[in-house]
Amino acid sequence: MTKPTIGLALGSGVARGWAHIGVLRALEEAGIKPDIVCGTSIGALVGGLYLSNNLDKLEEWALDLGKASMFRFLDLRLRGGGLISGRKLYKVIEEATGDMQIEDLEIPFAAITTELGTGHEIWVRKGHLAKAINASYALPGLFSPQKINDRWLIDGALTNPVPVSVCRALGARLVIAVNLNADTFGMTHVGESEADFSEEISAMGLFTSPVNMVKHRFFDKSANEPSIFGVMMSSLNIVQDRLSRSRLAGDPPDVTIAPRLAQYGLLEFDKAEVMIEEGRNAVGRSMPFLHHALKVLS
Repeated sequence: MTKPTIGLALGSGVARGWAHIGVLRALEEAGIKPDIVCGTSIGALVGGLYLSNNLDKLEEWALDLGKASMFRFLDLRLRGGGLISGRKLYKVIEEATGDMQIEDLEIPFAAITTELGTGHEIWVRKGHLAKAINASYALPGLFSPQKINDRWLIDGALTNPVPVSVCRALGARLVIAVNLNADTFGMTHVGESEADFSEEISAMGLFTSPVNMVKHRFFDKSANEPSIFGVMMSSLNIVQDRLSRSRLAGDPPDVTIAPRLAQYGLLEFDKAEVMIEEGRNAVGRSMPFLHHALKVLS
């Protein structure tokens, strides 16, 4: 039998994206290798580093990323298009990928972004790999937008959180989607995760006067309402959940891999070990469906 062209759609989910590493490891062990990879936000980061043969480096970095080391990558600022410039994180990606171009990868890759101003969904399929990844996870308000080909680009999660449609457009016969937000409905507790985040950055001493006032305004919740940051994170959860449902209903994948990650916050980057393991577990639960789909489409 001839193996169908396999497209892997790696969805958005901020820190929950570490589960993608476990998914890729488990698929490899099962002998399932994608012919096309499309990623949104953290999915573009993991997918791009996987295709550039840097998955080992990414996994090692993620497993070493405790709360303290994570906050060292948050180069905070009060001007520009985002609270965080993202230069430190970008440097880590660029050190791994160098000057690699997307068209130099062995298999087709697309980083999904959103054009600021028009709201158009933009597929970055050529050019500097690190810059494309950087644009795909440029979360509005948090990371600065990125300019590519005279367009200001932000997080692709705003238009296509799980890029099944892109895999199909690039020629995939069998599309495997990894949805990091499949079980998050009703699980978001507004005010808890952002309060923890605020306490952590305060303990690290990242905010000193005079920006301490801004920190309290942005991160700290009051007795009556959540913080600005809390509203942003909860809103992102809603957008990803609702938009994923809509897009996947209109263009469903052949197989969905759905890690159970609702208990983890969007910024819990220090939980890489358990998220990677859950990615592996999710592939195990989906394996009967994967084998069936491969049989039907071969």
